[in-house]
Amino acid sequence: MKRRDFMTGTGTALALGASGFVPGFAAAQDGNAADETFTKMLDGIFYEQLTLSPEFATMLGLDSGERAGLKSQLSDRSAKGREEGLESNRAALAKVEAFDPALLSPAGKRNRELALYQLRQGTVAPAQFELDSAQMPYRVTQMSGAYFSVPDFLNSQHTVTTKADAQAYLARLSEFAVALDQDTQVQQDLATRGIVAPGWSLDLALAQMAKLRASAPLESGMVRSLASRAQQAGIAGDWAAKAARIVEKAVYPALDRQMKLIEAQRATTPAGDGAWRFPKGDEVYAEALKEATTTDYSPEEIHKIGLEQVADLEARLDTVLEKAGLTQGTVGQRLAELNARADQLYPNTDEGREALITSLNEGLRAMYAKLPQAFSNVPQDPIEIRRVPPEIQDGASNGYYSPAALDGSRDAIYWINLKDTADWPKYSLPSLTYHEGVPGHHLQQGYSQAGGDLPLMLANNFISSYAEGWALYAEQLSDELGGYNGVEAAGYLQSFLFRAVRLVVDTGIHHYQWSREKATDYMVETVGFARPRSQREIERYCVLIGQACSYKMGHIIWTKTRAKAQGVLGDKFSLPWFHEILTEGVMPLTMLEKRVDERIAARMNGR
Repeated sequence: MKRRDFMTGTGTALALGASGFVPGFAAAQDGNAADETFTKMLDGIFYEQLTLSPEFATMLGLDSGERAGLKSQLSDRSAKGREEGLESNRAALAKVEAFDPALLSPAGKRNRELALYQLRQGTVAPAQFELDSAQMPYRVTQMSGAYFSVPDFLNSQHTVTTKADAQAYLARLSEFAVALDQDTQVQQDLATRGIVAPGWSLDLALAQMAKLRASAPLESGMVRSLASRAQQAGIAGDWAAKAARIVEKAVYPALDRQMKLIEAQRATTPAGDGAWRFPKGDEVYAEALKEATTTDYSPEEIHKIGLEQVADLEARLDTVLEKAGLTQGTVGQRLAELNARADQLYPNTDEGREALITSLNEGLRAMYAKLPQAFSNVPQDPIEIRRVPPEIQDGASNGYYSPAALDGSRDAIYWINLKDTADWPKYSLPSLTYHEGVPGHHLQQGYSQAGGDLPLMLANNFISSYAEGWALYAEQLSDELGGYNGVEAAGYLQSFLFRAVRLVVDTGIHHYQWSREKATDYMVETVGFARPRSQREIERYCVLIGQACSYKMGHIIWTKTRAKAQGVLGDKFSLPWFHEILTEGVMPLTMLEKRVDERIAARMNGR
């Protein structure tokens, strides 16, 4: 029985899961008793750690039954909470290290290796740098902090179908005030160590906080979200009044305290835009690159790879653009010209945005019909395409993916930032859909979650270089499946050029001390994106350090391993066979290469 089917088919799984053992989840395919014991242990660790991240429990649909209390809580964002997380990882790591790998099957050994990697990574930033994450060293930025994430989480992730759900929403709304104050305290503590986001980031954060704060309590989006959904579900009660009181008496005062601190810090934050601007910034960036790419490449090496990739992709784009009649100027200038053509633009209106999303859904359906050419047992999990909420669009990414709840209570969401439809000329949209939807993140997540016997801890893991590398490879695969028409091929290659440029600008900002303006100029000139979109991208890389390098570095390994398999196996190679590796879950790139080698050897031997 597949994990998702088991969880949606009965409430028994959730009740038993609280004790750490879920029948059907733990059973190894070869019946190895040690594998069963080990998987039971990993599932136990997963449920133990879930109590430290109530939002993750809600995202997965695991906040019901014996864990229903989690639906009324938010994560502890204080320094104490970080320490508790570190101790939890250390305790779990000791359990996994103590389990004798000699007892395990090959699949069990791989699961142990993956669990060790995941848990060790979770200890590095808190232990070495007293940070939550090496990739996100700042607490409050234009795209991080409770002010940014919690309102959107309450609206898009917290389901409201019963009175208990509505009451849990109110409890979380009260907890939001606590989370804001925790962020404020950590922000103050980090400032004493010189770790505060660049001034322009604080300006953007303050502007978004002001938008959140501007509405009268009864008109707040947080209040309206609960009231409208409770009404739709037929839940009696004046939920708007109850939520408004919490917003007025607790949330807004906490937000005021945070804004006051950020305004004061704006005048003293160190100059510059990269990680080099704060103490041990070079060390933090080195760790961030290691985490994001799961490699040991230095900033200099990644920068060089980026420049080489840019040159190669510009040559390929030159040919495509010439065929489209665009022959004058640099590749970036010709792409910018294509971006501005009237036939490529949707109106920057609500109607235009609706038409754009309709086109994305049509593209998604068309690609689903092509998937059997390259995949077996294609997961059919639904996915919804939504606009990024306007309240956070100034700081949000241009596109991203939220996985579905495991209990089926909420579908996966592919988000697109529609602040300005000019950011999304029509020729560029198919590659985004293939990246975020299928055969990208949504398909990969579907195989990982429903692929068989992975422990929950591993089935719901995320490693950027693997997942983002796969999503970029999915854009390439979509070309092989006939997913692009005419000039859309330029959009696909531009997407690759964009990711190659990321290698250059991320290392430029954090290692070579490029300014935000210099990095933005390079992206505009090279990729041809509109300047506002390019600047938002660069601003993201300034505060989310190293992660931008994961896409192209991961893609390089995915294409390298596939080419190797094709070369060695010849007629024994098939795309469905190669893509079955997705069912083994997310893994670091070094392990992916090793695992493909093992599968090649088994295939050669008729296994």
